[in-house]
Amino acid sequence: MAFPIDFGMNKKNNGSIKLSYQEPTVHEALCLHLSSIFADIPEKRKLVVVCIGTDRSTGDSLGPLVGSYLKKSKLAAFPVFGTLDEPVHAVNLKDTIEHIEQTYIHPFILAVDACLGQYSSVGMIQISHGPVKPGAGVNKDLPPVGDAHITGIVNVCGFMEYFVLQNTRLSLVMKMSEIIANSIESSLLMPQVKRRVPFLPIKS
Repeated sequence: MAFPIDFGMNKKNNGSIKLSYQEPTVHEALCLHLSSIFADIPEKRKLVVVCIGTDRSTGDSLGPLVGSYLKKSKLAAFPVFGTLDEPVHAVNLKDTIEHIEQTYIHPFILAVDACLGQYSSVGMIQISHGPVKPGAGVNKDLPPVGDAHITGIVNVCGFMEYFVLQNTRLSLVMKMSEIIANSIESSLLMPQVKRRVPFLPIKS
């Protein structure tokens, strides 16, 4: 559960974008923004996606749901850590990051996590450069993760966060996670990314 950052609806700020999952053009906007990030990855760097969260909490299951969707992707050589079957959470996050760093040479990590925020921001999906701070929303001290990150604001913060996470609507989390996963996959197929990034081609 990441720390909430508020940039406002449909507003870009320092390379960030944030918009509602209900926005008619949400998929296209996220896809374009992600493609601009992925197109700048040096060819020698491997893209790795780390989806943070747990299936034991409805609100915090956004990351594992995204990871499970991506695991079904047709993209070859596309490492994904954090699924419903094998979640990446507070207990194993540090070990997972160490494993990635030992396995891949200077990887480009895209982190995905759920987030709590203001009432008016619930349902917003945000993409930002730099690491996400997992656990900050529930006062856990965990290492920052990612060269870029995607967060989905699934509920409100400020009062009994663990209870709020447990009582988050599964429908909202599933819709947001599907949009995020589809946007990641679609962005990797855009021409400016496909001709540069080494984790393609597509499986037949």
